[in-house]
Amino acid sequence: MTAFNDESGPGDALRRALGVSRRRFLSTCTAAGAAAVAAPVFGASPALAQSTHNGGRGGGHHALVPASKRGIILYTVRDATGRDPLASNLPSGFREVFKELARYGYKQVEFAGYGQHANAPGGANLESVEGAKLLRSWLDEYGLRAQGNHGFIPGSWPLSQPDLDTFKKHLEIANILGMDHMGTGGDPTGSAYRSDWDVAADKWNALGKIAHGAGLKLYTHNHDAAYGFLLDGGPLDAQGKPTRSSGIRKLEYFLKVADPKTVWLEMDIFWAHVAQYKFHTYTAHDGSQRENVFDPAALVSRNNKRYPLFHAKDGTVNETNGMGYDMVPFGTGVIDYEKFFTRVGAMNYHNPMVEQDNAPSDTDLGQSLKYAKIGYDNLAGLRKKR
Repeated sequence: MTAFNDESGPGDALRRALGVSRRRFLSTCTAAGAAAVAAPVFGASPALAQSTHNGGRGGGHHALVPASKRGIILYTVRDATGRDPLASNLPSGFREVFKELARYGYKQVEFAGYGQHANAPGGANLESVEGAKLLRSWLDEYGLRAQGNHGFIPGSWPLSQPDLDTFKKHLEIANILGMDHMGTGGDPTGSAYRSDWDVAADKWNALGKIAHGAGLKLYTHNHDAAYGFLLDGGPLDAQGKPTRSSGIRKLEYFLKVADPKTVWLEMDIFWAHVAQYKFHTYTAHDGSQRENVFDPAALVSRNNKRYPLFHAKDGTVNETNGMGYDMVPFGTGVIDYEKFFTRVGAMNYHNPMVEQDNAPSDTDLGQSLKYAKIGYDNLAGLRKKR
């Protein structure tokens, strides 16, 4: 996208928005890309991650993320939980994966469903009260805490009875697992229109009230599109829909119309930065073109208690793929997590979950766990900006 190119060099406006120096921006892009291609030694952090984030497993008085808050979403290692333990010596199934993640230092996990390989202890499907009790026993065994799940959100509205029953079953499972939060991996709606976001807020307010009654905080999750601009005015199209924007972003509007006592959000920081890259100009109601560069940390700071969870994933710059970034192991990219976490603060409240969508590999079967280890070391190594 040419909007982020200027005479100072490719990507400088994006680099400035991210708050990184041009030298670090360019050198990190090159080095991190090479690090991602060359698989690291199992359990080792790349030198780049150590130099970028002051290295080491971390702790101490200036650690940005307390040890008890260092988590990972199990989607990152979905190939390991889904692996046949009878056909591999690598960690396989929930129990062995929990043991490995705890060995790295993780204290929290976020589920992405409750399925594993059929040959793993407990069988293929642990989405039941009995399965939850088994999972909880393994979490307790390895000193881990469940802190959320990308699970079932009813598709019906108004709610059908089967959907309501399934939703309540998932709330029961979440309570057995010891979660404070239960959520989903999708946006409240894929629409750009304010009227559809009003409907989505009504639905989420109702679901959030049910979850609140069960002692849980219900959260939704973002991809890049949800931080695009809402269509809420201007001339109507042939279907009677608005074609222009007031400049408010979809999830910013959702924050205003969803009940702050019962509806929460999990910011995927990578996708929020993709939104920063993609959605920086809009057509105002009067037809003029206006610029508004998204600042993810500022939005969280204004609504801090609404964001109890984060997805912490990283990227190197790629201005040819339409997203602005290629996903890489946490701590090996250019997203300035030290700056982000310093700005949002309240780290005894937030729960950052390391995630990398593309961590599994068909050729390196241990890669997702290697990247999980890299992610832990770099999350632990983050230090407060001074």
